[in-house]
Amino acid sequence: GEKKRMSKRIETIRNRTLGQFAISEDNKTNNVKKEVSSRFKAMEILTKRYLPNPRMLEDRLARTGREVSIGSYVLFNVVTALVIFLLAFVITGQSVALALLLGVIGGVGLPHLVIGRMAAKRLKLFTSQFPDAIDLIVRGLKSGLPVTESISAVGHEMQDPVGFEFRHIFDCVKFGQPIEEALWDTARRLDTPEFKFFVISISVQRETGGNLSEALGNLSNILRRRRQMGLKIKAMSSEAKASAIILGSLPFIMFGIIFAMNPDYE
Repeated sequence: GEKKRMSKRIETIRNRTLGQFAISEDNKTNNVKKEVSSRFKAMEILTKRYLPNPRMLEDRLARTGREVSIGSYVLFNVVTALVIFLLAFVITGQSVALALLLGVIGGVGLPHLVIGRMAAKRLKLFTSQFPDAIDLIVRGLKSGLPVTESISAVGHEMQDPVGFEFRHIFDCVKFGQPIEEALWDTARRLDTPEFKFFVISISVQRETGGNLSEALGNLSNILRRRRQMGLKIKAMSSEAKASAIILGSLPFIMFGIIFAMNPDYE
């Protein structure tokens, strides 16, 4: 009877402590989200209300690896459009309609181009580091570590952006999210076929069983060969591209040289 009462008391204290810890973590997460999104709260609310698919824009901004909210992105669009409009209307003396058109095109296109280049650069670095991360997971599995601990090791050993994404996955699993759901959320945000192959391999192994370390090892070799094939294709086509660029720009270069030497030449 004494042992049962002691065990019951320990279980009650444990549940109470875990409940308070979960509440404090939820409050901390909500406070962090509120601090990040409260800078341009009105702009963010309006954007999410009238934008057809704000989740797609959030994923696109998240691919840059920076904490860029929708409100700040839309505000940057508005500021860029206003600056281009003023430059076109005041300095160059264009009409109001043309200046407004240039402002809208520049305000929408320029930030979109900047975000796209930042995301592409980060995803390119992620793809180049990803086979090494898979090899680290394979070594962890062969040494007896579970998948979650191997993912944690990748998050702490690898550099960003691979380390950042795997730390995010491990944090989601640590706070109670299933590992398949955390992996698919990251795959949806990154939107790269390499990481989707990785998630499919883990999901299939957890449903059907099998040697996960062997499957991931084969995946690592396939990704390396895929990258080598892409570099080989790029190297083989670079000569033709260079020749096309030179031949295409040669008439314009000659026109510029002749016009600079003799503007009255016909």
